[in-house]
Amino acid sequence: MLNNLTDTEEGDGVAQNQGDNNPKESSPFINSSDAAAEKSQQYDGKHMALFEEEMDTSPMVSSLLSSLANYSNLPQGSKDHEEAENNEAESSRKKPIKAPQLGTLMGVYMPCIQNIFGVILFLRMTWLVGIGGIIGTFVIVFMCCTTTMLTAISMSAIATNGVVPAGGSYYMISRSLGPEFGGAVGICFYLGTTYAGAMYILGAIELLLIYIAPKAAIFPLEGLEGAEAEAALLNNMRVYGTILLTSMATVVFVGVKYVNKLALVFLACVILSILAVYAGVIKTAVDPPVFPVCLLGNRTLVWKSFDVCAKTVETANGTVTTQLWRMFCNSSLLNASCDKYFVNNNVTQVQGIPGVTSGIWTENLFGTYYDKGDLIERVNMDSVQDQGDPLTNANRYVLADITSFFTLLVGIYFPSVTGIMAGSNRSGDLRDAQKSIPIGTIAAITTTSFVYMSSVILFGACIEGVVLRDKFGEGVHGNLVIGTLAWPSPWVIVIGSFFSTCGAGLQSLTGAPRLLQAIAKDNIVPALRIFGHGKANGEPTWSLLLTAFICESGILIASLDAVAPILSMFFLMCYMFVNLACALQTLLRTPNWRPRFKFYHWTLSFLGMSLCLTLMFLCSWYYAIVAMVIAGSIYKYIEFAGAEKEWGDGIRGLSLSAARYALMRLEEGPPHTKNWRPQLLVLVSTDSEQNIEQPRLLSLTNQLKAGKGLTIVGTALEGTYLDNYEQAQRAEQALHKLMETEKLKGFCQVTVSSNMRDATSHLLQASGLGGLKHNAVLVSWPRNWRQGDEHQTCRNFIELVRETTAARLALLVPKNISAFPSNGERFTEGHIDVWWIVHDGGMLMLLPFLLRQHKVWRKCKMRIFTVAQLDDNSIQMKKDLTTFLYHLRIDAMVEVVEMHDSDISAYTYEKTLVMEQRSQMLKQINLTKTEREREIQSITDSSRGSIRRKNPASVTAQPSVSEETPAVSKEEKPEEEVQLIHDNTTPASPAAAAAPAAPLDPAEATPSPGEQVQMTWTEKCENEAGQSPCAATPVGIKDIFNMKPEWENLNQSNVRRMHTALRLNEAIIKKSSEAKLVLLNMPGAPKNRSGDDNYMEFLEVLTEGLNRVLLVRGGGREVITIYS
Repeated sequence: MLNNLTDTEEGDGVAQNQGDNNPKESSPFINSSDAAAEKSQQYDGKHMALFEEEMDTSPMVSSLLSSLANYSNLPQGSKDHEEAENNEAESSRKKPIKAPQLGTLMGVYMPCIQNIFGVILFLRMTWLVGIGGIIGTFVIVFMCCTTTMLTAISMSAIATNGVVPAGGSYYMISRSLGPEFGGAVGICFYLGTTYAGAMYILGAIELLLIYIAPKAAIFPLEGLEGAEAEAALLNNMRVYGTILLTSMATVVFVGVKYVNKLALVFLACVILSILAVYAGVIKTAVDPPVFPVCLLGNRTLVWKSFDVCAKTVETANGTVTTQLWRMFCNSSLLNASCDKYFVNNNVTQVQGIPGVTSGIWTENLFGTYYDKGDLIERVNMDSVQDQGDPLTNANRYVLADITSFFTLLVGIYFPSVTGIMAGSNRSGDLRDAQKSIPIGTIAAITTTSFVYMSSVILFGACIEGVVLRDKFGEGVHGNLVIGTLAWPSPWVIVIGSFFSTCGAGLQSLTGAPRLLQAIAKDNIVPALRIFGHGKANGEPTWSLLLTAFICESGILIASLDAVAPILSMFFLMCYMFVNLACALQTLLRTPNWRPRFKFYHWTLSFLGMSLCLTLMFLCSWYYAIVAMVIAGSIYKYIEFAGAEKEWGDGIRGLSLSAARYALMRLEEGPPHTKNWRPQLLVLVSTDSEQNIEQPRLLSLTNQLKAGKGLTIVGTALEGTYLDNYEQAQRAEQALHKLMETEKLKGFCQVTVSSNMRDATSHLLQASGLGGLKHNAVLVSWPRNWRQGDEHQTCRNFIELVRETTAARLALLVPKNISAFPSNGERFTEGHIDVWWIVHDGGMLMLLPFLLRQHKVWRKCKMRIFTVAQLDDNSIQMKKDLTTFLYHLRIDAMVEVVEMHDSDISAYTYEKTLVMEQRSQMLKQINLTKTEREREIQSITDSSRGSIRRKNPASVTAQPSVSEETPAVSKEEKPEEEVQLIHDNTTPASPAAAAAPAAPLDPAEATPSPGEQVQMTWTEKCENEAGQSPCAATPVGIKDIFNMKPEWENLNQSNVRRMHTALRLNEAIIKKSSEAKLVLLNMPGAPKNRSGDDNYMEFLEVLTEGLNRVLLVRGGGREVITIYS
């Protein structure tokens, strides 16, 4: 609107009048086509005329509300939520949407109950109470239930903060923590769900082979002992587990509708089983069941091969030995040789379930932990045993099958409290998800927590300790321990738990592939894209196949106790990040964070997160580390290879808060010298197509930065922002693309201004934010600056030098940037030469060190040259410089170049004369470019012959102070304003042409071309082989000013500067002509702008003949220190 208003105000009056009266007017911002006119008419009478041009991007409120009212929760991952909204109206017309009907009870509460209650309750809960004791197990249950309750509170806050599409658990995490965390935790949640399926299948097979049909074992256990029996059991689990997994996967593949139909049956089995247990507990108070356990001494016997719990029985024929006698003796006779422990101890039969009123809870109050192979003994019961006697007939006793400890119990139990996200996963089927998810989930956790905690107390109060610690019921005729407690029959529990476990396994195999498909369709993990495809009806076929393979790896482990801690890790990590997401959103106070569920607090979320992390390491510290490594690897993979997504996540908000805090800290003061590094503003130019003209500048930047510090790549466009907005966008995209190609991390910025000078100045001033600003500018040397059409570029460059000096910024100017190496090149040898002429804060020392950190320059050696004057002690200078570099911890060769005072050569005078007269001439002749070139050519042609007739000799002279233009003092004669223009006819060498000095008085007439004199100096120099162009001859010293009277009018300051540039260039060429890179101090721009073109000429002479040059100008502060 602001742009429209501005343009209308600036437009002509005719357009405004038409706009007031005619709806079909033509203007830059209004589409005047007939289609647009017809479209605008549909808003007539709706009071929308002011906004009719914006209806494509800003629909009417009524349309928006209609689309929101008809919103349907799409399967997660099929489309982004934002894309789904745009297509909702069209899809609703194609196919009528069935409104979701599920409420809190059937949509959230019951699914959570079914997923939380599972195999651990029926197969391991009594064993956990027996090993950990009532107190220890209650602590474990309380910790786990508290963790899930806190997680449910956090999840409720997230779930009620907007619409959560189906598959909500992954959606909540990813949209709250970003694609990297979301993908990593989503895959962990997927792996946890998959291994949960393996655990349920193993639980079902254990119920089948041990309690329902022991004879069905493919590998028989009869007659096997110890490791052989254990291996046979595991092999049976693997074979039957694979068969059951294949069957379940086939059912899921054929149709999920069958799984959903069976869900209610499985849920009924779970509820009936739990009710049967409570009924059995109540019955024990009145009529405890007959449930004997046979003990030899205090050891529990395997009640499988004998019928009577006694050594002998009295019959009418006398005392007769029992089957138990024959198990420990070599014959059935009373005088047989028997096991020593059998002889010394009595056989006792105790009640396995004495009842809730028996007071047995006092014996079960504390835990009893065993090592693998230990005997299950009754507490507080003595036995006669010699410590030195070896254990014999071990297979007759009930033994501990694994080494138990507190943290192991935590890992085995925690999967029994997972499944709290079953309700949020069904959010697409809920009538009111934002109401049902919190109420249903918290109610389900409350119910299950009560059942678990009461079970711990009731099991400990009803059942004998040795029965509780008997994992597989070997001492009670191979019965399921919790089944013996149930009423009316143990088969209620056995059959019910078998079907409920199979149902839970089917649910896992149904949910896990859809979760993986959602992650794959979000396109954040490129390697998983194939798993986003499925059958025509959307069923995730490939995801199901991968899930089955991963589930098979869990089945091959074949031990329920070994698989449980694995899935505990993945679920705990998922819950931890749900709590983290809620805490972050609450603390950051994101404007969009407005949950309907109000009973949350960030402290509760942090407590839940801390409990999850604690439980992870309590369960298994090495599994926790492996899970974190997996999640971290996935995170980094998504970060570097995944598609960029902006989901408004909390991590992005955290990054903004951290960045703001860091920027405020940076404002406290400049960085210490030890922390100084070049924060570069790289200025590049673009062509008419917005392509970068100096791509090697970014290669050099990457080599200087090595990915560290701040990098801003900027470019300037000429014009107005409104007219050049698209060009600015293309230029920014080109910068981004080139930065990605060069693997340069940083920011890019495009500035549009009325002229390039102002645009560059704006970049210099406005780039960066607060304390995070650039401290150095990298800009390429202007090519072809002598040409007339590039003259303004030259002026802009010199102004940039002045501005960086005023802003106390370092300046790096690479010359011949196209010759610099790319990031893919490697120098296997060579030198980086530093010509340290004046001290600039140490920039010249630091830059080669930074370059050598990059693989391009790593094998180059560093050499430092410094210049000694006549009164300097070069030997002492070399020693001092070597010591200085040693303290700087920089390895470099040191050389001191002695440059004594010498005569100013005739070539220097000629070079200065050429420079001044050409620039003065072009300043005074106000011609077009073509006319200037023609004029210069005519001057050259007309004067060449006369100058050659003079045939000057090569001379050198050192004028005295009195000879230096005595008529004009420094105050009276400023440096002449010059303008250098290089054309094809004028050579830039010692043969360069020159004209007589132009009059200094501006009022004097401009000399005609005929009066100009073209001077040529090359012939004599070229004929003198073996001598430098400025070699002196004794003949020339006699009367130099009589031979060259025009030299008397030269600005002697320019002569001295040219002399310095030539001498330094001569020394650099001599020492560093083979160097891979030469760094040297860059002189500052002249304070008087009249000498700008002379300044460029001096720099050209200084760097002439060098392949790669980096001119360096310090920022006025020390950047390197000898202190630690």
